[in-house]
Amino acid sequence: MDFSLQYLVYLANKKRINMVTTLVSVQDYFELLRESDVKLEYHAGEIVAMAGAQPGHNIAVANILGEFFQCFKKQGCLIMSSDQLVKIEQCEIYTFPDLVIVCDAPVYEKSPGGLDALLNPTIIIEVLSDSTELYDRSEKLECYQTLSSLQEYVLVASKKKKVEVFRKNQNAEWVHHVYKSGKLSIGNCEIDIEAIYDRVAFD
Repeated sequence: MDFSLQYLVYLANKKRINMVTTLVSVQDYFELLRESDVKLEYHAGEIVAMAGAQPGHNIAVANILGEFFQCFKKQGCLIMSSDQLVKIEQCEIYTFPDLVIVCDAPVYEKSPGGLDALLNPTIIIEVLSDSTELYDRSEKLECYQTLSSLQEYVLVASKKKKVEVFRKNQNAEWVHHVYKSGKLSIGNCEIDIEAIYDRVAFD
């Protein structure tokens, strides 16, 4: 690894960067990812170091995983945590969503660093944080919608009880739904909004 890459890894590990504006190659990204102690995302040549999440965010993710796991398993779907890398080819993005659900046979891209990137997610769930909310709602939303396999994109607020679902209909149009109470349907599974926020302390 050359000095410039070593320096980027140092900055990422010290959490002193959110984005490296010097364009790097995909191969360099995977080399950085292999050496870094923090998660790094790749956005068309730019590197984003992902900051650690607040407890409310982590509890909500764990609640969703726990509530949905058995239901999706019975349907033959896989539900994977934020360690699963996902590639959005059209936008040249490699990202780590909070939760990914795959209901077809998973298809992976073999990466130079040995970390396989999922190519065909069925459902993606992101729990919002202050540092990523704007990006999750804008550029990332548009990029996720280019994935032909994706059927639902779910945004879960972590500071109030609110869940938004962008769902693709039979005409391949994306319809926005907002849930603040009652039952939330994702795929063929249901979860109580209250269950998502169990033991989440709001400021």
